[in-house]
Amino acid sequence: MAHLEALDMPLANTAPYAPSPPSTHDADAYGQELASVAEPSPALAPEARDVLAAAERFPWALAAPGTRHWPDGEFLDVALSAVRTEEREGYIERLAAFVEQHRKRLEELLRAYGPGSRPAEFGRYSLIGQPETLVILERMETAPFLLRSRWDEALEAVLLADLEFAWGPRMRVSR
Repeated sequence: MAHLEALDMPLANTAPYAPSPPSTHDADAYGQELASVAEPSPALAPEARDVLAAAERFPWALAAPGTRHWPDGEFLDVALSAVRTEEREGYIERLAAFVEQHRKRLEELLRAYGPGSRPAEFGRYSLIGQPETLVILERMETAPFLLRSRWDEALEAVLLADLEFAWGPRMRVSR
């Protein structure tokens, strides 16, 4: 401020800043009341059991029932949390279309990395062949960054990273 005074420029208000009193309503920086935006009523989230039943309709993409893991649904819950509100309606149909569209790729994934494969012998790629994996792969293709953020909040990153490597997505969201 001394340099402005040296230039003989008048200073605007030099009084200390006094914060405005707390507001009882929402207002922007200019004191104008914010418009209230009603939250749209969210479409119901796809039921996990319905999604799992839909995934079971594709046995050629799944490991034999005796070689499956994690019956608790944690992976499915995380994957379904990455289904955005506007995508919920008709999600099961879109999942079925995704699986059909990627049939050859899914068959190859199961053959190359699924239970009984050489890479699976070391405990890696354990998600491959699980019904939940179809949802994870669909989300990996549709909303990779959302899936990654939800995954990192709840699960081990290496499991998703292994699946990303085996699937070979368009874009990797691993660090």
